[in-house]
Amino acid sequence: MDFDLTPAQQRIQAQARAFAEQEVAPVAREADEKGEFPLHLVERMGELGFLAGPIDPVYGGSGMDYVSLVSLCIQDWGSEEQKRRYLPRLARGEWIGCYALTEPDAGSDAASMETTAREEGDFYILNGEKIWITNGMSAKVAIVFATMDRALKHKGICAFIVETDTPGFEREPMPGKELGHRASEHVHITLRDCRAPKGALLGKPGEGFKIAMSALDRGRLGVAAGALGVAQACLDACIAYTTQRQQFGQRVADFQMIQATLADMAADVEAARLLVYRAAWVKDRGLPATKATSIAKLFATEAAMKAASQAVLLHGNRGYSNEYPVERYYRDIKGLQIYEGTSHIQRLIIARELVGRERK
Repeated sequence: MDFDLTPAQQRIQAQARAFAEQEVAPVAREADEKGEFPLHLVERMGELGFLAGPIDPVYGGSGMDYVSLVSLCIQDWGSEEQKRRYLPRLARGEWIGCYALTEPDAGSDAASMETTAREEGDFYILNGEKIWITNGMSAKVAIVFATMDRALKHKGICAFIVETDTPGFEREPMPGKELGHRASEHVHITLRDCRAPKGALLGKPGEGFKIAMSALDRGRLGVAAGALGVAQACLDACIAYTTQRQQFGQRVADFQMIQATLADMAADVEAARLLVYRAAWVKDRGLPATKATSIAKLFATEAAMKAASQAVLLHGNRGYSNEYPVERYYRDIKGLQIYEGTSHIQRLIIARELVGRERK
């Protein structure tokens, strides 16, 4: 098996690293402390093609594979009209989208959602609440999930593409202050007789649950890749700090317990990288990817959580303050353990892929 990246993948990797180091890292601390979403970075990502992913170039995509970037579910489920209207704007970073699934009483159990949709002439009328919706304040378009018939449970769920300036689409920041990801927008959306035209239906009636699960599959791959990045950042920070810091007349990196910690961290990072790449490889080949993406998400987030915890310890009192970025890594990685299904949910998914599920 060839573990080398292709020249095209290496070019994308180098471009992404340069963008992260030169444009994201310098503003990361300020964005975290102010709790402000740096919109200019989204526009810049659009310019660089990072938002286009594996979207077909005819819709403004850049033709990347999944090893390079993750796509949008409109690519897979949208009508031709929907693709032409939304994908180019999203790919260029002109518009930001949000994914409105989670509700006050429907998180991991998406089939219990209470947001409703009913037909009325040429429109669907949406009513309900969504919470913890990332990018919700800046989004120009939202994929909203609602049920046409709660008695049908998951078979009654539909997905709608709703432009956020539609009357009845109301949003406000979530109360409180998050542990991490403080520069992200987390929003409470209220739908009050929000009128979505018939053309807003994504996929077919009753396919909403299938659409949601396929989107979560892709999202888990993105979260796994993000967790891998956090784990690598923790390792890099620890190597830099322990090789510079002197204690008892020698480098901290020369103590065997520190070396053992760094070695374990490096092993976890490499294992996470291989699992993320394999999950992307599976998706590129059009194979069933649920187990692979869940394994990658589970392992990468758990490994990054352990790496962040060790990074704070290795930095000592400096790691406990915002003098160094490891305290932010420690706060941020907890969110990645939760997003797109918690570690507990990933274990359930993996187990069901292995042994199936007895139907009663």
